[in-house]
Amino acid sequence: MTLPMTLDALIPAPFGFIGVYCHADNTHSAGMDEIHLLQHALPVRTPAHPRAAAWAAQIEAYLADPNAPLQAPLPAVGTPFQQRVWQAMRAIPVGQTLSYGALAAQLGSGPRAVANACGANRLPLFNPCHRVVAQHGLGGFMQGHPAGLAIKHWLLAHEQQPKYTPR
Repeated sequence: MTLPMTLDALIPAPFGFIGVYCHADNTHSAGMDEIHLLQHALPVRTPAHPRAAAWAAQIEAYLADPNAPLQAPLPAVGTPFQQRVWQAMRAIPVGQTLSYGALAAQLGSGPRAVANACGANRLPLFNPCHRVVAQHGLGGFMQGHPAGLAIKHWLLAHEQQPKYTPR
């Protein structure tokens, strides 16, 4: 996946940065908005796209509390099969995982097809592909990016942490 030259929002995260890029065309490509998990900061557009601000607020809330709801303002664009996989990923509760094989069995598919759909996911926190793991280990993340497994490990550990809820 090629990153845009500038992003619409950049959110600091414990593992680096989360970048949000919103396509300018609000017709057919609006669903092509992307979330990037990054090690280094990239330039940010000014002013930010209106959708980017909404996404950034949700991401910041998630980073503070993994139980904060994440609801993508627009659906991601993908094949019907990818949409089914992403919908199934959204059903995996925070703090839990499911293997590629188990998710594939739910969908009547194969683990490799599920892994490919995970790799095509442009909204990795909203469609939580980090919750899909190999039968014996973490599996892949971010299409083999060198920092991918460290980020996946951080996200899974983050979701295991109990958060203080004031009464």
